[in-house]
Amino acid sequence: MAKLALPGLLSFNAGFVDTAGFLGLQGLFTAHVTGNFVTLGAALVFGTHGVLAKLLALPEFVLVLMVARVVASELRKREVDALRVLLVAKVMFLLAFFVLAVTLGPFPDSDAPAALLTGFAGIAGMAIQNGLQRVHYTTMPPTTLMTGNTTQAALDAVDLWRPEPATDVAAVRARLMSTLRAVVWFAAGCGLAAVLYYFVGFWCLAVPVAVGAATAVLRDA
Repeated sequence: MAKLALPGLLSFNAGFVDTAGFLGLQGLFTAHVTGNFVTLGAALVFGTHGVLAKLLALPEFVLVLMVARVVASELRKREVDALRVLLVAKVMFLLAFFVLAVTLGPFPDSDAPAALLTGFAGIAGMAIQNGLQRVHYTTMPPTTLMTGNTTQAALDAVDLWRPEPATDVAAVRARLMSTLRAVVWFAAGCGLAAVLYYFVGFWCLAVPVAVGAATAVLRDA
């Protein structure tokens, strides 16, 4: 049960945090940081806020990944459960994202120091999620990159419709269902974040904190 729930919760959280951050921080992506290149171009053309935040998002994302990698390596040398530490660290960053957003927001200028600090907390949490999935959950479909998942699902659907002789139909079907679950959960996170943000603003970020805590618990289930 936990193996089925965990990928869904991770995808849900990525969609939720990305959408809430985008709405509250002038189009800043926290999970899919390469999307910030597109919104950066738009900000430069239209003269809107958020240029600095979008410029700094990718290097901060990379820096957090590198630090997490080094810390995890040192923890393993000391026979400490690195995955547990990373999951807890992700929850702490999401909690910081929530507290900072509620306390300091709303942010009419996402390049203001308070907005930058808030956005960086969300980016750090999602960077850790991306990293731990690459290392510890390699059999899962990506939980933050739905373009790749949609591509894989379309290819698998065709392979099931018109299988070639060498096609492992059972494996393709299993991968398709797993990939579709990730897409559906991500979309559910996006949709719920949009609705809750409309009604309660940054208070909606309590949801990914709770979901993140659930993933840390399921890690031992």
